[in-house]
Amino acid sequence: MRAVVCREWGTPEDLVVDDLPEPEMIDGGVRIAVKAAGVNFADTLMITGEYQTRPPFPFSPGLEVGGDVLEVAPGVTHVKAGDKVMGMTSWGGYAEQVVAPGEGVYKVPDAMDHVSAAAFPVVYGTSHIGLIEKLNLQAGEVLLVHGAAGGVGLTAVEIGKKLGATVIATAGGRDKLAVAKEYGADHLIDYREEDIRERVKQLTDGRGADCVYDPVGGAAFDASLRATVQRGRILIVGFASGTIPQVPANILLVKNISLIGFFWGAHRKLDPELIQRSFDELLQWYEAGELKPHVSYTFDLADAAKAMDALKSRKSTGKVVLTTETRH
Repeated sequence: MRAVVCREWGTPEDLVVDDLPEPEMIDGGVRIAVKAAGVNFADTLMITGEYQTRPPFPFSPGLEVGGDVLEVAPGVTHVKAGDKVMGMTSWGGYAEQVVAPGEGVYKVPDAMDHVSAAAFPVVYGTSHIGLIEKLNLQAGEVLLVHGAAGGVGLTAVEIGKKLGATVIATAGGRDKLAVAKEYGADHLIDYREEDIRERVKQLTDGRGADCVYDPVGGAAFDASLRATVQRGRILIVGFASGTIPQVPANILLVKNISLIGFFWGAHRKLDPELIQRSFDELLQWYEAGELKPHVSYTFDLADAAKAMDALKSRKSTGKVVLTTETRH
């Protein structure tokens, strides 16, 4: 099978496309003919050896796929050969086949294409549980979303609006803010030209945001501490800026701020029932036409380095997806 292969820690340019043996079936596994694979920031860290998971060489990156079931291990009954699915695995998605743990494979609605299926699990799963279970976002509250045109940020805007919040979106540039507005953002802040703290205060009549969804870190996080209400809640999802903030605990104390860390991937083992409930609801919302995954770039497997660059350089909005068939 054709696969993107990492043979040593390095950069996206060090990846090669090669023929590998089909992966072996595992207990409780599902073999998927991969039609599309989501590209995530975690993939760019995994190939450098900086991610929490360090697979043995050689390996293919890729945490999420869309495709068709080829076979299932004995005892797997929730999907069968021929089903169209989205699947999650620890690595291996950038290939024409992957064997994923059965509990990480979900049948998708007939109307969902493979590219949308590959773009769905990580970003929607993160925002759904992050906003509902972690932040306890309530209708009528003000939600500040950083990186609002990115993968998780855009889904936070979309789900935040569905939950009844007033959404303030921050992003760099008019084009990205236009995407956030299309997905429901009520107010837009261009962090390149505007002061986040001051604009949030202006937009809320001096009150501030009730909740902050932060996949960016750096200066955006620093501004958030000063732009929240008393007893505000801040969810840390990632550090796309490349800067991990150092938290001044005195501000947390004085403003009674709750600071919540959230690594969605860990919950696949920590609380699989929560993940199952989350996807059950998300796929119902999708089938009802209430969610629309946004994919700004698709690349062939051979162009995995370009796909990662589109993500790292912030050229993309929403998701970047690899396909196993060349697209022009």
